[in-house]
Amino acid sequence: MGAAIEVADLAMSYGTLRAVDGVTFEVGEGEFFGILGPNGAGKTTTLEMIEGLRKPDSGTVTLLGEPTWPRNPGLLPRIGVQLQASSFFERLTAREQIHTFAAMYGVGPGPADAWLERVGLDDKVDTRVEKLSGGQVQRLSIACALVHDPDVVFLDEPTAALDPQARRNLWDLLSGLNESGRTVVLTTHYMDEAEALCERVAIMDHGQVLRLDSPAALVRGLDAPTRITVAAGQLTLDDGRAIGGVDVAEAESGGLVLTTRDPAVVLTTLAERGHLDGIQVRTGTLEDVFLDVTGREYRA
Repeated sequence: MGAAIEVADLAMSYGTLRAVDGVTFEVGEGEFFGILGPNGAGKTTTLEMIEGLRKPDSGTVTLLGEPTWPRNPGLLPRIGVQLQASSFFERLTAREQIHTFAAMYGVGPGPADAWLERVGLDDKVDTRVEKLSGGQVQRLSIACALVHDPDVVFLDEPTAALDPQARRNLWDLLSGLNESGRTVVLTTHYMDEAEALCERVAIMDHGQVLRLDSPAALVRGLDAPTRITVAAGQLTLDDGRAIGGVDVAEAESGGLVLTTRDPAVVLTTLAERGHLDGIQVRTGTLEDVFLDVTGREYRA
């Protein structure tokens, strides 16, 4: 598998702010790749340089074998871009919007209407964009980015305004895009989304890539303990401490939280004593990795 995207020592500053500082990575053809990071980490600026929307101060980007800057018109039909903030033509309906986008790429109305249906807007085709909800506008934006069947798709926080049901439906759609051979690059603040969709993720902060691997490998590398929550009434505090190899604390729900690095032994002991009713087991997650790498301080 070749590289669909090659980024080498990419840098970009806004005045004295170093927004992107020596970023290097590759995205394979057909890969679903995630870029994660807190607000201001440099994710969107990195994407905009890869897409050819911004000129890097230094470094290089190769997309589908071609440089993206100076602006490369030949790449435009081969990429789809959904930006963080969407702008549409005023007073046009959802159908008119996507038909306009489709016509720019020589795509007929039939495929455009099919995309409205795929993103769940088939009942809103005659609704003006200004009358759509935030989530509906987001789905329309994604449909417009995909209407010309691009080889590489860039999605900047695509599910930010969606309810849980719409998010899950969109996950199915995006997984299908990737399975058909397209390369997908995603930025998101939802760690469960990145774990569910991405083959590899890059965690950025302060303009740099701090970690890059598959979500599973990053979680394994964290070596986080397992938290086992036992329902109220199952164990006393003394009973929990007697198990051995655990740190015991009271849960907010009234039960106990047993923290251990040997969950198999603890779970076997609980099973032997008949204390598995209502049990919850939480292992390390990508969110734990994210917080370990970027810290827990508030970001504006």
